[in-house]
Amino acid sequence: MPKDRPLAGVRIVEIEGIGPGPFAAMMLADLGADVVVVHRPRSGPVIGLVDRPVTDRGKRSLVLDLKSDADRDVVLKLLVHADGLIEGFRPGVMERLGLGPDICHAVNPRLVYGRMTGWGQDGPLAERAGHDLNYISMAGALWSSGLDDERPAVPPTLVGDIGGGALYLVAGMLSGIIAAGRTGQGTVVDAAIYDGAAHMQNLLMSIAGRVEEGPSAQANPLVGAHWSRTYRCADGGFVSVQCLEPKFYAEFLGKLDLSEDMDFVENQFNKDAWPGLADRLALIFAAHKRSHWEKLFDGSDACVAPVLSPRDAFARPQNMARQTWHEVNGALQAAAAPRFDGQSPLFPASIPERGQDTKIILDALRASPEWPCAN
Repeated sequence: MPKDRPLAGVRIVEIEGIGPGPFAAMMLADLGADVVVVHRPRSGPVIGLVDRPVTDRGKRSLVLDLKSDADRDVVLKLLVHADGLIEGFRPGVMERLGLGPDICHAVNPRLVYGRMTGWGQDGPLAERAGHDLNYISMAGALWSSGLDDERPAVPPTLVGDIGGGALYLVAGMLSGIIAAGRTGQGTVVDAAIYDGAAHMQNLLMSIAGRVEEGPSAQANPLVGAHWSRTYRCADGGFVSVQCLEPKFYAEFLGKLDLSEDMDFVENQFNKDAWPGLADRLALIFAAHKRSHWEKLFDGSDACVAPVLSPRDAFARPQNMARQTWHEVNGALQAAAAPRFDGQSPLFPASIPERGQDTKIILDALRASPEWPCAN
């Protein structure tokens, strides 16, 4: 990892989990942190999981059995000189393993102890299993995803796990590390997907609508309006439209030769008119292929874009310029984000084999109590 990354010198121990915890640790590694992931022993592949996930990129892999006293002690030795720890078990599991916050802070008072869960460390649902869709449902974040006559849409596992979970854990870890540098005192970060998914809705709470109930899809213009939807094209492709500001909406209407149509001109924010206007737009977009609409709106501020797969996005000029998507061994990965002035986008770091760094790290710990540096 280049030494000019903003988190160069920050040391993180990640206890292997799935989903948002590993993603948060990957993001810290992308930004330059030295992340040692403690993988658990496996006898073979795990159904539904790849053996070398992208979320392990840029990390060093150490295989330990945390039910073993000797291996638990290895983790504690690592934590003595670590800045942060990330774990994603249900409440109480780390305590039963002898690696709870109290024990870890006893060996390193400045440690930032990051806990990633769905429901949080307390509350009536804390011990209950769940997944992204369940968390965002209970947090009210799924409420505005479907129109009144439709079931709520099932978004990719991003709104909860990544948006409400991993990114809030990253923010909490960085905040804790900054505070520890100032005060010498660590903290416990309780990052619950439920909390983060609710917090993100403060933007929706700022939009006119039935705020006291949480804006329903029909009352929320960003979901229910005819100018904020996806439309199917003649070839089965889709375009997205989201021209919120009146000047962009006017440009959108101009491109479609609707500038003189008073139904469209006068009803941008009339929610009673949205369904009928959406039906009319659906017929218009269905008359031509997606390529036609891309050409028509190219270079305009009408806020219309094609709905692309990651593979399609990889081949577009925007990606050629930004180098956001990379192809690594035939598969796509997105580059680290955000970017920093004077630094070019990094090619994705390598993904370690499980346990590939075990011997190096253990030998380094035996030779010195300091943090085992990466090669």
